[in-house]
Order: sequence, then C-alpha cells, then structure tokens
Amino acid sequence: MPRIVGVDLPKGKRIDVALTYLYGVGPSLAREILSKAQIEPQIRAKDLSEDQITRITSVIAQGYKVEGDLKREVSQNIKRYIDIGSYRGLRHRRGLPVRGQRSHTNARTRKGPRPGVGMKKKGPVSK
Repeated sequence: MPRIVGVDLPKGKRIDVALTYLYGVGPSLAREILSKAQIEPQIRAKDLSEDQITRITSVIAQGYKVEGDLKREVSQNIKRYIDIGSYRGLRHRRGLPVRGQRSHTNARTRKGPRPGVGMKKKGPVSK
C-alpha cells in the first residue's frame, strides 16, 4: 500500500483515482500531478515503484497544498471571517449555511437534527 503525504492510498485502484484520496486533490489535479511526474494514469497503486512514489511526492511537495497545510489554511480563513465579524463569519459561528442557501426549511446537515417538540420526560406514576 503506497503512502503519499502521510496517507495510505488504496492499492487496488488506478493511481489517478487513488490520488483523489488525498485532501485537496481531485480528478483533474491528480492527472496534472501524474503528467508532471511522467507516470501513466492506468497503473495500479500497488504496481508503483519506489522511484515513482518519490516522483509523485516531490511534485506534490513542490507546487500544491494538500492534506494538513490545506486544512490549516481553510480553518484559518474561517477563523479570520469569525474574528472580523463578517456575515460569513456569523453564519459559521452559528452553524448555519454560509453560502446563501435556504434555512427556513432544509439545512439539516448544518443545523443538526430537529429538536423534539412536545417531548416530555415521563415521571413516576402516581395513583
């Protein structure tokens, strides 16, 4: 199982698909990385040599933010929005949709499960 930038890639998949398991790498960026590293996209991840893994790792390290660096940058951007008090920051702080989606109904992914209405704790039964 090849390990690139601290992530174990699935060995049975083609390398162009396996690279998308890295945070921040999509299909088009995976193809771009492979072309710069001069590796065929049809090769399975388990069939990569150490030299090929090293070339992929060096291409990623030279010009792309992936995994930890990218996650850190995204969280710093969100923190900056919250600190300056922008509308986007307020939406992040309240856990509501940030990009203008409807929130009167829907938005359950951001808002969480509905609070139960009319739910009452059962007490002891008295006669």
